[in-house]
Amino acid sequence: MLQEQQTLGWAGGRAVTMLTVYLVLLIAIPSSAAISALGSLGRPAMLWGIVMLVWWVVAKLQSRVADVRASRDLIRFAYVAFIVVALISFAVAIFRGQPADQVSPAFTALVRLMSWAGVLLIAIDGIRTSSDLERIVRRIGIAAGLLAVLGIAQFITKSSLLEFFGQIPGITMPFVDVAERGGVARVPGTAIHPLEYATTLNAALPLVIAAAVSHGFHWRLTKGKLGWWIPVALISLSALIAVSRSAIIGFAVAALTMLPELPRRYRAVVIIGGVVLAAGAIIAIPGLLATTLNLFAGASNDPSTQSRTGGLARVPGFIAASPVVGVGFGTFLPRYYIFDNQWVLIAIELGALGIIAFGGIFLTAIWSGFGARRRSTDPGTRLLGYALAASVVNIAVLFAFFDGLSFPQSGGMFFLIVGLCGAIRSISSADAVPAAPRRPLT
Repeated sequence: MLQEQQTLGWAGGRAVTMLTVYLVLLIAIPSSAAISALGSLGRPAMLWGIVMLVWWVVAKLQSRVADVRASRDLIRFAYVAFIVVALISFAVAIFRGQPADQVSPAFTALVRLMSWAGVLLIAIDGIRTSSDLERIVRRIGIAAGLLAVLGIAQFITKSSLLEFFGQIPGITMPFVDVAERGGVARVPGTAIHPLEYATTLNAALPLVIAAAVSHGFHWRLTKGKLGWWIPVALISLSALIAVSRSAIIGFAVAALTMLPELPRRYRAVVIIGGVVLAAGAIIAIPGLLATTLNLFAGASNDPSTQSRTGGLARVPGFIAASPVVGVGFGTFLPRYYIFDNQWVLIAIELGALGIIAFGGIFLTAIWSGFGARRRSTDPGTRLLGYALAASVVNIAVLFAFFDGLSFPQSGGMFFLIVGLCGAIRSISSADAVPAAPRRPLT
């Protein structure tokens, strides 16, 4: 293992550093901000993902050893299959002929796939020890907690608080304002849309809960036991005041999936704490309870719900244009229809093959997380494997409520967590059996 980490320049601590830089660019910089000269390709997190992909390729070409465990990593194959389907769909769409304004978005979508590939591969191949995995997960928890703080500040001030980014020379940032629903502010954090913000936080919530239960994945830690419950409370509060059905559903999925895995002494605390937090928010924020209840009670009359349900009747007509490989990844623009459903959008853009490949990414990631829980004897690794799988389940549910891959922050967080699912599978496999043999490269 040491020899391989020395050969692969991005392994170990370097991988954690590279993923941390990506996380900071993804969360700290507004999703709408981009380098002016590069247009839609100028988002810092996407560019850093491309850097990581190039770094991974160069390191692989320079490596003198090959780890046979990589051939058993199903997440890698699922993502490669997804890229292959996207490339075939893109080629078919170009040969079929596309309006001029659809070619550039399609090309940008492929670049995003390459960027996400860099994130995923660095996570899978670079994170090879439990300590490195725990470090990056803790940093995800810290980033999510700080993002929740920003959202709460936006809620209080009813201002984005991010206008200064647009004043930086060479940076273009369309203004994202704090919207309102029922007189209650809907905050976006650093995301483009409140749903993207909610998805990012809810995706991180199972990981933060796992860190809180295990005291930062160090079960014998005697100090600072309450520290990790602070970001749990902040994220939970952000979900409760989001004035969004999707945010509340995502929070419920995260909490319910994690509850069975918590030690018994924590379950009552979590339930009671959640009730107290919700009651406090309802008392402190006039109109929050009525607006939230109306989101569900009046869902049948809500324009967004009607648009989603009415749009499902139009799906077969769009799919019929190319049912196998779709109309082309990134070519179905909002001017045709806004489905607010990533699964439907994949079915239209990539067809049946795309749905199979996309679902394969979710299934292999969930299987890897649960597999790590089953194989490992370390309590921290077992809990973290379960939490990673729960996070992917949460994202799968939330992607049914909006087109998450169309938004930088939610898409980037998804593939970062999927990559960590692959990493924990390798770590748990190495703990369970002797190290896999390495064969010289010829």
